[in-house]
Amino acid sequence: MAGLSQLGNSLYRGDVSYNIVGRRKAWYLVSAILIILSIATLGVRGLNLGIEFKGGAEFSVPLTVANDESVSQARETVLAAGETPSTVTIIGGDTIRIQTPALSTEASNALSAALADSFAVEEANIKVQLVGPSWGDEVTQNALRALLVFLVLVAIFLSIYFEWQMAIAALAALAHDVLITVGIYALSGFEVTPASVIGFLTILGYSLYDTVVVFDKVKENTKGIHGGSRTTYSEAANLALNQTLVRSINTSIVALLPVLSILVVGVSLLGVGTLNDLALALFVGMLVGTYSSIFVATPFLCQMKERAAENIALAKRVQARRKGGDAANDVKPEISIGAPIVSSAGPRQQRVKKTRSGRSGK
Repeated sequence: MAGLSQLGNSLYRGDVSYNIVGRRKAWYLVSAILIILSIATLGVRGLNLGIEFKGGAEFSVPLTVANDESVSQARETVLAAGETPSTVTIIGGDTIRIQTPALSTEASNALSAALADSFAVEEANIKVQLVGPSWGDEVTQNALRALLVFLVLVAIFLSIYFEWQMAIAALAALAHDVLITVGIYALSGFEVTPASVIGFLTILGYSLYDTVVVFDKVKENTKGIHGGSRTTYSEAANLALNQTLVRSINTSIVALLPVLSILVVGVSLLGVGTLNDLALALFVGMLVGTYSSIFVATPFLCQMKERAAENIALAKRVQARRKGGDAANDVKPEISIGAPIVSSAGPRQQRVKKTRSGRSGK
């Protein structure tokens, strides 16, 4: 920990610096590969939507011990009743969950009775949930509406507090996070439930928080930068990234560890369920969000800002100053808080005031 703390201090002072902004093409390439793979996975496999979105029927059968034989028995029972099971999974080690396409009330009652007879349980103990397609469409529309409102509010806030370029960069990072997270969901085959949507919205907030922290430091470092010729906008932004790098890593690790434990416990002990759906969205989203806040948002911001006339002129002045041999002056001296500032110009030479007698030659 001492070494990490020392690295953080060195990054903050500028003694050690990683050229993150300057290598943005490499980060763009990594992001492009992940996004292409995510889109391809979505096109080939698609999302495994829960019945809350596509409609259907769900039967939860309590058992003493649920195993693979119970899954096969449930499938055979559903097929024997003339229905087609969409998915049959084990929940918590003692419950079988069967999902089917939408059923009428009569069909669901018949299937519930068949399951009770097959597993020798009371029919009243079987939990039945029927979701119509119209209700699923309504849930989908509400989720999209919530996402749209969130993005609009984010754009307005960032444009007012920072500037419109930062708002665009932050939204690009959010789109990057959502695409990759959804692609991993499609690849893993995890069911998308309302809990997953909550997880998506949560990771958007987390990613935005990390990005805002970096942007606030960029704003601080670039304030009044156009009045001088010591450093370019991209260099000042890269310094801000280095100054917040260790903080971003530490925050992400602290946030990811409990989510990872929930994910592991959800898979190994509780089985696939609401807790697992939420944990996967949070884990993947936080990981991708940390990457985008460091390697996507600020480099993309610098790419836009470098096209501004004032930053082009600033870069030319900085280049001319360094060609003139003043590059050494670009390094700021380290001044401790409260330490006296000593001038290197030497004592000021006071002009000797001549007396009247001296001027007259007396």
